[in-house]
Amino acid sequence: MRIKCEYKTDKFPLMYQMMIVGLIKKSLKQSNKSYYEQLYTYNDKKNKQIKNFTFSVFMNGYKIVDDIAEIENSITVIISTPDLELGINLYNGLLNTKEFKYKSFELKKQRISLIKEKAINEGEAMFKTLSPIAVKNRDGRFIDINNEDYEQEINYIVDLTLRTHRGYGLKEPIKFIPVSMKKVVVKEKISSFKEITNKDIMYVNSYGGVFKLVGAREDLEEIYKSGIGYRRSQGFGNIDLI
Repeated sequence: MRIKCEYKTDKFPLMYQMMIVGLIKKSLKQSNKSYYEQLYTYNDKKNKQIKNFTFSVFMNGYKIVDDIAEIENSITVIISTPDLELGINLYNGLLNTKEFKYKSFELKKQRISLIKEKAINEGEAMFKTLSPIAVKNRDGRFIDINNEDYEQEINYIVDLTLRTHRGYGLKEPIKFIPVSMKKVVVKEKISSFKEITNKDIMYVNSYGGVFKLVGAREDLEEIYKSGIGYRRSQGFGNIDLI
């Protein structure tokens, strides 16, 4: 399920990830509070289980001043999930969220619509990133695309994601083939990161562009809908077929 959200605003943070996470959480809570609590809490604590969605943001006409984008037209958020229950709850919540405020920023809903998903008919497909792909090694470090372990670590996180949400992992290892990928360093402000490191900003090494995946057709279809890599539910790894 793929949801397109269009909002009017006059300014928007370049470090927007937590703002959009907040919008998603508010919409889910408004639509179905018990479902929201099941997804985000566990034994009265934060639920750290992998969330089965991804998103990307596009600014339509803007000028950057410091860490803020002055928006001339609007912003568009694309949310994708293979989980129909999550998608329906989120879609209904987004429809009913007319305004969303975050710090000094405000979004006013213009339009919420569904995007028709494309079909994957064979065991290979070309993709483009809608938000950059972040991949970590077992030490928790974000690694470069030319690292010899990059494909292995992609297989690890995709297998874990699929196993968590559909009950079984990859049917066969996937082959990740970069076609035209460029490094993107994303800055994020996250309170939990500051508490641990005493640093205000976290820098995430990630990659955007065009790539090819080879593997089982069913796996590729699931990856297309759920996204790929780490930090998907924080706005990384949203992809589209080309």
